[in-house]
Amino acid sequence: MTSSLNLGSPAPPIKVQNWLRGDPLSNFQLGKIYVVEFFSTTCGYCAPELSDLAKLHKKFIDTGVEFTGIAASEEAATADDARAQVDASITKSLPNTNIRMGFDHSGEMDEDWLKASLSFHVPKTFVVDRDGSIAFIGDLVMLQDVLPKVIDGTWRARAEAKNAEEERIAEGETMLRRLFHDRVSAAIEIKNWKAALSAIEEGINLNPDSIFLRRNFIGTSSAQSKPGP
Repeated sequence: MTSSLNLGSPAPPIKVQNWLRGDPLSNFQLGKIYVVEFFSTTCGYCAPELSDLAKLHKKFIDTGVEFTGIAASEEAATADDARAQVDASITKSLPNTNIRMGFDHSGEMDEDWLKASLSFHVPKTFVVDRDGSIAFIGDLVMLQDVLPKVIDGTWRARAEAKNAEEERIAEGETMLRRLFHDRVSAAIEIKNWKAALSAIEEGINLNPDSIFLRRNFIGTSSAQSKPGP
């Protein structure tokens, strides 16, 4: 599997269940630049990241760039609990903020933005360019350098943008392999052959060239077929 949401890809739609702060955003308007920051309350780095987002918002407020925070991977017993956690976190980290903040518990934005870009952890920053395409996926700290180049229209053509994108995709693919490795190994450890095979088959479909997965598929299939004691 490789990233399906990349530099130059059309930005997926914004689909949230609730807007907790600011005016609703139904779509990206052509001619505008958007910074979309994904976060969660269970992420240790996200509270400081939201503070940094506010500082960037203040710095670039006169450029017309719009800043939006999205909580799309919040963990809680219910959607109401998750929404309450996010609301409380925003109140604590960004009191009186005028940055737009959205909450989605459907899994759509997590799937369409984070998983599609092989982003397995938050915080994660996306920049949507004036033509509605993705201009950047990465860490918020990089926007000090990246955002002025997006604003002047030079970023996406730069070699540094392409190099950063190649590094991001390579890191994401490595993380994906590691996640499947851990999942398969955990299932094999407790001899849950059905779960192991399911994970291996899913992994092979996503990453057909994986020697690890194919080797484990053969070994697990053999183990599963052996009669019990």
